[in-house]
Amino acid sequence: MRAIQELQAEPRSGTGKGAAFRVRREGKVPAILYGGGEAEQVTLKLSQRELERHFGTGTFLTTLFMLEVEGKKTRVIPREVQLDPVSDRPVHVDFMRLPKGAVVTLAIPVRFKGNENSPGLKRGGVLNIVRHEVEMRCPAENIPEYIEGDLSDLDIHDSLHISAFKLPEGVKPIITRDFTVASIVAPTSVIEEQRAAAAAAAAAAAAPVVEEAAAAAGAPAAPGAAPAPGAAPAPGAAAPAAGAAKAPEKK
Repeated sequence: MRAIQELQAEPRSGTGKGAAFRVRREGKVPAILYGGGEAEQVTLKLSQRELERHFGTGTFLTTLFMLEVEGKKTRVIPREVQLDPVSDRPVHVDFMRLPKGAVVTLAIPVRFKGNENSPGLKRGGVLNIVRHEVEMRCPAENIPEYIEGDLSDLDIHDSLHISAFKLPEGVKPIITRDFTVASIVAPTSVIEEQRAAAAAAAAAAAAPVVEEAAAAAGAPAAPGAAPAPGAAPAPGAAAPAAGAAKAPEKK
């Protein structure tokens, strides 16, 4: 289960771009707290430095926080982070309350083990990761940091499906079918050799057909050869002009 992190926040007054700009000038980041069966939406501000420290872990959106506001603690999870288009620094955060028994949908990272034992990888195969993250429905009390797949028995052309992963209690994928998460594929050199061999075989199989077609159509006459008696003139050959005078006979 992912550990709960502590995070401090303060109430803020005002909404809109002007109010948010003033908060950022203080070195803080505007935020909103909502959900959890409470209709009230609370506007907050957080320390820019503290927020960036958590955001820099790369797992911010799947991390539970105990958010403390004026001495009151609430379990929350970040749902959306707006970034500055130039600096990529967080400029606004949405937090959702997570009361006891809540279930939340998250993208859980995928990791792999057993690489050194995989027959396919030992033979030069390549690990093809189809899904780096998997959308899961997770109880708030049992959110995994990641799910881990074992490659130990996978050979070339074998696949690892979601059913092969051991999931924490109550955690279920959004997709109900047994989808592929990763596979072992042949190295590029082998694939190219197979394609070249297939192309050569296809060319060899087509050669006799081409020769038979040429024989059936008749081979072209050699240059300068006289046409056979009764044969039609060769295409492009000039026919004798009608009524043309014969050359005088020498005596």
